[in-house]
Amino acid sequence: MSVQTNADQLIGILRDTTVSLVRRDGPDLSARQLGVFLTVYLNAGPHTVRGLAQDLNVSKPAITRALDRLGELELARRKVDPMDRRSVLVQRTLKGAVFLRELRQTMSEADGIIAAPALQEEFA
Repeated sequence: MSVQTNADQLIGILRDTTVSLVRRDGPDLSARQLGVFLTVYLNAGPHTVRGLAQDLNVSKPAITRALDRLGELELARRKVDPMDRRSVLVQRTLKGAVFLRELRQTMSEADGIIAAPALQEEFA
């Protein structure tokens, strides 16, 4: 399998996953919100607004807006750091963990949908 074919497969998985997220009941996340969410859930913490802004190379206000939305959806929450009251910690939630599990399932299903036609083309 060529690098281009693999990249095309990944783009197809991303497209199918995004479409599934948009079609499902409930709100969908913007690219920035999803980036913040995945960084919080896939990278070891603790996470701060300042640290997320630095990691993602975006402004602190952009992170704050993304976290506002994630907080509304109960996918993440902010808490003042008791050790340094100037710092805000970003915490995972149970609802966020469930969303991540559903996202993984959706991506796995999209991967299955993509893989079947690729196999057919390979053996045609």
